[in-house]
Amino acid sequence: MAKIESLIERLNNGDNPMFNKLYGSEKSVLKEQFDRYVSLMNDFKSTFGNDDVDLFSSPGRTEVGGNHTDHNHGRVLAGAVNLDNIAVAAPNGTNTIRIKSVGYPEFQVDLTDMKPDEKEFYTSSALVKGIAAKMKENGYEVGGFDACVEGRVPKGSGLSSSASFEVLVGAIISNIFNDGKMDAVENAIIGQWSENNFFGKPCGLMDQTACSVGGLITIDFEDPSKPIVKAIDFDFVSTGYSLVITDVGGGHHDAASQAEYASLPTEMKAVASELGADVLRQVSLDQIIEKIPAIREKTGDRAILRAIHFQGDNQRVVEQVKALEDNDFQSFLEMVVASGYSSYMYNQNIFDVTHKDEQVVSLALALSELVLKGKGAWRVHGGGFGGTIQAFVPEDLVDKYVETLEHVYGKGKCHKLFIRAEGAIKLDV
Repeated sequence: MAKIESLIERLNNGDNPMFNKLYGSEKSVLKEQFDRYVSLMNDFKSTFGNDDVDLFSSPGRTEVGGNHTDHNHGRVLAGAVNLDNIAVAAPNGTNTIRIKSVGYPEFQVDLTDMKPDEKEFYTSSALVKGIAAKMKENGYEVGGFDACVEGRVPKGSGLSSSASFEVLVGAIISNIFNDGKMDAVENAIIGQWSENNFFGKPCGLMDQTACSVGGLITIDFEDPSKPIVKAIDFDFVSTGYSLVITDVGGGHHDAASQAEYASLPTEMKAVASELGADVLRQVSLDQIIEKIPAIREKTGDRAILRAIHFQGDNQRVVEQVKALEDNDFQSFLEMVVASGYSSYMYNQNIFDVTHKDEQVVSLALALSELVLKGKGAWRVHGGGFGGTIQAFVPEDLVDKYVETLEHVYGKGKCHKLFIRAEGAIKLDV
């Protein structure tokens, strides 16, 4: 813990090693981040009357390979990005967690009531309660704290704003009450558990792991209780390409759309069940094809197509990692495009059939292909049905690509990002 005045001095207008790790070296960006932290510290002091605090940051994530593979114990390739959620936090000596996010009303979580409540599903308070409950169950100290949070990970963007928030809360509790003893992978597992059991969303574990661990990583979820995380040593900057995430909007939060999203893991697992398994990682593509006549009577055709997508993208991650390790970037790009086509044709998470007239992702992919075909790569990013797309764009086409996409989706919707090395952390300044 440190006094706000002291932290402001140490942050030095953004000119400090920690900010360089998190936000790069561009002076205007560093100064903007400094102002952001100072504003949030002042907000904390005026809201909670305390000026002895810690600072935290948790990144968003970009999924580079393996679309909807994690929830069936598959492989993914992902990276932490330089858009983050930050927090100013301090213990308050009570059994109540109080969180005020910029632009939203303050909410509170009573730590004497640690049971899930369906009436609280899809709320931030439910996520926080679930994280606290699971950490306590795992033997960690849990107590009341105050926090002000400011987010730059766009909601519904496919950059995992919810997972970033979850592991941010985990990092706060770990550092304030447990000397930072909880490791990054356990933080991710707890965040996912909370989202599944307290928030009501059957998500996989990729988002939380990428946000919590940081860097460019491949994750194997064959045993989801002990995911195998491997860092990939590859320098994207040297390729002459930019990673551009475009926020195309769309996506709905009504019951029909939530059911559409939930159908992805459910249908994949239904196919696995017909083969005597729990998840698709436990079966092979040959087994699926052999039993299609019998399976389709029980699951329908879409579930089988989604199972074919899983098998293809799960193996593609292995090949993408090898291409990066062999410095074969062109082969990597070809596999990014192949993954995108598979998501469109087989996984069918590009548009929501309930709102079929709104096809923001489909249009963005079409525009991307018009600009990048034969020169770059493009695919749906994250959950789909709206949100974002991802593109690897050669530097000489960045301006044209951004102009083309923002002409349709609006100025500022394209984000030129980099992979940051740090996951969810307490800032050491």
